[in-house]
Amino acid sequence: MTHPLIPQIIELATPVAEALELEVVSAVFHTNQSPPVLRVDIRNRQEDTGLDDCERMSRALEAALDATDIIPEAYVLEISSPGISRQLATDREFISFKGFPVTVSASEAYHGHVEWAGQLIRRDETAVYLNQKGRIISIPRHLVAKVELDERQ
Repeated sequence: MTHPLIPQIIELATPVAEALELEVVSAVFHTNQSPPVLRVDIRNRQEDTGLDDCERMSRALEAALDATDIIPEAYVLEISSPGISRQLATDREFISFKGFPVTVSASEAYHGHVEWAGQLIRRDETAVYLNQKGRIISIPRHLVAKVELDERQ
């Protein structure tokens, strides 16, 4: 369950990140720790997210949080990068991981399969396209349950 302060924190953190040419990916407030830990994941839109990005965001967000007093008690602020998610969801991810090995899982059988592995070609409005040893496979998009990076291939 999301902590009730998370929407306010994201609302405050988003313009702070945008001013630094960063993007807020997610936020979690771990109140079961002492002191509580607020972790905000960020992404650099132009290049790989680095330690410098995390430090800049930490300083800027800490000042903004202190000014608003959203969290009145002591807490620890952690800024990090979410890293690479195994599951692809956005158009940007499908473009970025073109050529990478993926596994596509379907919600129901299609041509006798519910799972396919191959190199990602692309995704469009109608299908997800894979290259399986030189053969192009097209899986209708309405049947695709998930597409994950496959580190085994």
